[in-house]
Amino acid sequence: MSDMIEVVIDSVRVSLMSSQRIIVLRQTDGERFLPIWVGPYEAEAITVALQEIEMSRPLTHDLLKNVFGAFNARIQRVEIVNLRDDTFYGNIVAQADGQEINIDSRPSDAIALAVRAHVPILVHPSVMESAGIIPEKDMPNTPAADDAATPKGKKSATAPDVSTDRLSIFEDFIDKLNLDKLDDKDKKDKPDDDSPPPTKS
Repeated sequence: MSDMIEVVIDSVRVSLMSSQRIIVLRQTDGERFLPIWVGPYEAEAITVALQEIEMSRPLTHDLLKNVFGAFNARIQRVEIVNLRDDTFYGNIVAQADGQEINIDSRPSDAIALAVRAHVPILVHPSVMESAGIIPEKDMPNTPAADDAATPKGKKSATAPDVSTDRLSIFEDFIDKLNLDKLDDKDKKDKPDDDSPPPTKS
């Protein structure tokens, strides 16, 4: 554990091109970031906890935390331990009856649980070496993504220029249009400027 890298959640972002979400983890003692693609439901579970939104009934990750408590098991930390074939592997570390228990987990579920249990999130150095990034100055580190949530009371250190990202999509769409054909069609359909407006019968 001593060589593990501690990270915090910098932001939860939504891809403008798909339904996928990105959890951006920031190294606490460095400049590296670790983006992890997750599903929309897992991202929502993390966002709800980050924003401290009170739910009338426990969500799945709230239930899981309650189950740990019911069995007198204390969550100590969560870890992102491996990256194989573009898939991240997580681990939940808990303590029960004086023994340390390791539970295989998806990183998204482990992170959702870590936010609720207020425990550290650690990344194995090999994972950070493989997938970690150092964003260039004045450049967003997750293109075509918009902030969905940041930890309550904190401002994201890597918020992209949302307006530029969104406009670029429309620019690409406009570039693909054949404007000459549209102009010709418009001329055929449009009456002369000098012609009188149609009258109502």
